[in-house]
Amino acid sequence: MIDFLRGQVAHFETDHIVIDVQGVGYRVFTPNPYLFTKMEGDITVYTHHHVREDAMLLFGFSSREQLKLFRRLIDVNGVGPKVALGVLAGSKPEALVMAIQQENVVFLTKLPGIGKKTAQRIILDLKDKLDNIGLDLTAAGASLFVDMPTVAVDTEVEAWSEAREALKALGYTDAELDRVWHGLQERVHADESADSLIKKALQALFKG
Repeated sequence: MIDFLRGQVAHFETDHIVIDVQGVGYRVFTPNPYLFTKMEGDITVYTHHHVREDAMLLFGFSSREQLKLFRRLIDVNGVGPKVALGVLAGSKPEALVMAIQQENVVFLTKLPGIGKKTAQRIILDLKDKLDNIGLDLTAAGASLFVDMPTVAVDTEVEAWSEAREALKALGYTDAELDRVWHGLQERVHADESADSLIKKALQALFKG
């Protein structure tokens, strides 16, 4: 079992980073790959080693608290590792825990990959199991827990709303995202998904 990795980021994509640990590159899937690329020198990534019949995958996080929350999420029936990553990418850990404890289905269903039934299952399974995660909700304050805004029924707007929250979780500002959205609107299709918009937005952000 790999508990953590320490090394330098050798490569990154929209869903993972490659960490060079003494000449060995480890591919690590993470909700915030760009967070690690902003760090200088060696980084520490706390990992979950996921084994299935056709693959062995590493999922990595910037803190043990986030790792614990990820492990709670994948214990819920119907929530796999990739869905759990999307959930953590779309919300701050403190806000997610508070949403679950306050049974806020509306907040949860705005997160990537989470429908109403899955949100209700997450609440049922985890509501009383998150106190020992280690997050300081008292210090965080209620300001962290703000419902995602209600958006128009238009599919494009709804998808961008989801994508925007995920991008904000990566550290991008409202001004940067407004500028990117202005440039993307002409290239957005009616059936565009939030994941697709995230990729397009990141490409535009990297180009400046």
